[in-house]
Amino acid sequence: MDSATVTTVVQQAIEKNTFFDFLLMILLVLTGFLAGRFLKYFCEQAIRKTPLGQNSLHRTALELAARTTTFPASVIGVCFALKVLAIRGALRGDVIAVLVTVVVTYIVYQAVELSGWWVRHLRAKTRTALDDMMEPVVRKTLRTIVVILGLVQVAQQLSDKPITSILAGLGVGGLAVALAAQDTIKNFFGSLVIFADRPFQLGDSVCVDGIDGSVEEVGMRSTRLRTADGHLVTIPNGELANKTIRNVTRRPYLKRVTNLALACDTPSGKVDQAIAIVKEELNRANEKLHPGMPPRVHFNEFNAASLNIQVIYWFAPASDYWGFMEFDQKFNLAVLRRFNEEGIEFAFPGRIQDPGKTG
Repeated sequence: MDSATVTTVVQQAIEKNTFFDFLLMILLVLTGFLAGRFLKYFCEQAIRKTPLGQNSLHRTALELAARTTTFPASVIGVCFALKVLAIRGALRGDVIAVLVTVVVTYIVYQAVELSGWWVRHLRAKTRTALDDMMEPVVRKTLRTIVVILGLVQVAQQLSDKPITSILAGLGVGGLAVALAAQDTIKNFFGSLVIFADRPFQLGDSVCVDGIDGSVEEVGMRSTRLRTADGHLVTIPNGELANKTIRNVTRRPYLKRVTNLALACDTPSGKVDQAIAIVKEELNRANEKLHPGMPPRVHFNEFNAASLNIQVIYWFAPASDYWGFMEFDQKFNLAVLRRFNEEGIEFAFPGRIQDPGKTG
């Protein structure tokens, strides 16, 4: 619509409508707005009377209605107001049709929030966090589709062209956009690969390219990791799908390999006694170790300045990392105390005599 047409429409509206017509229009618009506010207040009161519960479809629908009613009711008031306005019928019909399309698109766009309730309902029946990962992707994808369909409908109403012609034009334009947005499409399909392969879930601790962090969000374009020092790291899904991902959370146990270096002049009897002490201390805390992986203690080699006892054990559950650290500390202190009591000496570097200085 050019400026001359707009000027003509405005002049026609001023000439053919009286003051009371404009007053009635204002009242209709105001009535629609107040009706929307009343419906919002009614829904909010109903929400307060509804018991809390994340799987309550009734409560979710009321919350959605409370957020949605004001705008559609106001637009409906505008549509009735345009019916009163004496302007060209075709133009008025086009404006009303566009407004109705906008309202329907807005309502459906907001109604996509119900998909979140559906995902939460499925999540209550499953033991995995995959549904938590899918919820934002499903919601954003549906909303994008709704917006595109709404724009296509508006374009058809304004251009009076069949929808097939508009879709054909979008197909040519879409090809150009696809060529310019290859990375975005790559990341989208990367997210689909992640959902299909399930290398991790929300909250899992993972390591990717030397970056350790917990999975905070999986979107259509990227995955966000929160590192231990608080940094938020964003990795495009197209790259993440082709990387080696080490899922720390899914390990069944925490493995520790440590070496106890005894002095070179330690008698064989003391070495046997040291091995027995270590085994005894590990057996004492057997409930903290993985039941299918018994600890291993061996006098495995002669070093240049020490006799080495290798100790290997597997702590469970793997999710209790700080419990693992506490267990290591108690085990170390117990072994140190027992060795001191039995006169078993460690081969500390500071106590090793340099062979070049012997007389």
